[in-house]
Amino acid sequence: MARAIASNALTIGIVILLAVAGILAWGRSEFAGQGPLEEAICLLVPSGASMTSVSKDLEARGAISNSAVFRIGADYEDKSAQLKAGSFVVPAGASMQDIIAVVTASGRSTCGTDINLQIGVNVARVLVRELDPATQEQQELARIDLGAELPPLDMNLAVESTIAGGTVSLGTLMERPSTSYRVTLAEGVTSWQVVESLKAAAFLSGEISEIPAEGHLAPDSYETTRGGNRAAILERMEAKQETIVAELWQTRQAGLPLESPEEALTLASIVEKETGVPEERPLVASVFVNRLNQGMRLQTDPTVIYGITEGKGVLGRGLRQSELRDATPYNTYVIQGLPPTPIANPGRQAISATLNPDASDYLFFVADGTGGHAFASTLREHNVNVARWREIEAKQANQ
Repeated sequence: MARAIASNALTIGIVILLAVAGILAWGRSEFAGQGPLEEAICLLVPSGASMTSVSKDLEARGAISNSAVFRIGADYEDKSAQLKAGSFVVPAGASMQDIIAVVTASGRSTCGTDINLQIGVNVARVLVRELDPATQEQQELARIDLGAELPPLDMNLAVESTIAGGTVSLGTLMERPSTSYRVTLAEGVTSWQVVESLKAAAFLSGEISEIPAEGHLAPDSYETTRGGNRAAILERMEAKQETIVAELWQTRQAGLPLESPEEALTLASIVEKETGVPEERPLVASVFVNRLNQGMRLQTDPTVIYGITEGKGVLGRGLRQSELRDATPYNTYVIQGLPPTPIANPGRQAISATLNPDASDYLFFVADGTGGHAFASTLREHNVNVARWREIEAKQANQ
């Protein structure tokens, strides 16, 4: 009898062991094997979340087959306490083990919402974009033009977010740990435009005591945070421009009619405003360098416009003859040499072109109808180019 009981107990034990082994094998297969997700998703892990809440979210979204196995696997690998807040791309077919590695690694979000204050010459806007985890392409959620009067952002603005799973307010998106912030300056913006745009960005904080000197802000994209200090962002822009100018000044051509880095910035700002074609900058710079070397007036419209607007917005009309004759410090049709200050914030390419212009004998240029310019060495050649441009303007006006 005892032998039978022992035999049965042994049999039951073996069955249990086999069952446990089978469960463990199944669990390992479920944990390390290919997951059921058919298309990549962006997983939001809020601050303070647990592996339990993350596992339930993953199971609900079809990324894992069993939330219990996910939690047990995380515990087994001693990673339950290493969960990071953020937004993470979960690739199609990712195993539970892969997903745990993603959400416990660096904590750097690999998907999410990007809020970018873009400060352009003609308009300032906030662009709200989101990375589509399936295509790894940015999708535009909202484009908010701040307008001439730069009103504050509307935090109640409704946007459709894939990550949020539906319609949410702009303010809600800003609350998410996955949301990143940037301020992007276009080449040729004025310091006044930068300051006014920063003031209108509701996701930033802090007062700006004064407008930075014209030309001393480096056009670039600057990462920041929600609540980032406006004055601190301006300081970064100034420091970067100072570094750029110092570096390029050291490698400038010999014999330039520029006595200081400040004069280089001033001429670079004129070059920046005179052409939107990057390849033309060294040639445009050569025209102004040649004029300065020969004692000719620069005769450039953008300086006259700056004297009228003081960099506060766009003139929005053509120059009047009276304005071209008016003796102001910025009217280069009247004054000799450079205006007293830069007229905008030039980018690195414009500064480089100014300090290393092309070798040419050109003294004139005019628009050629393609977005670029026609250059000339003599006034006769220039007048021919001007006549051609007038014909193009007339045709465009009649279309």
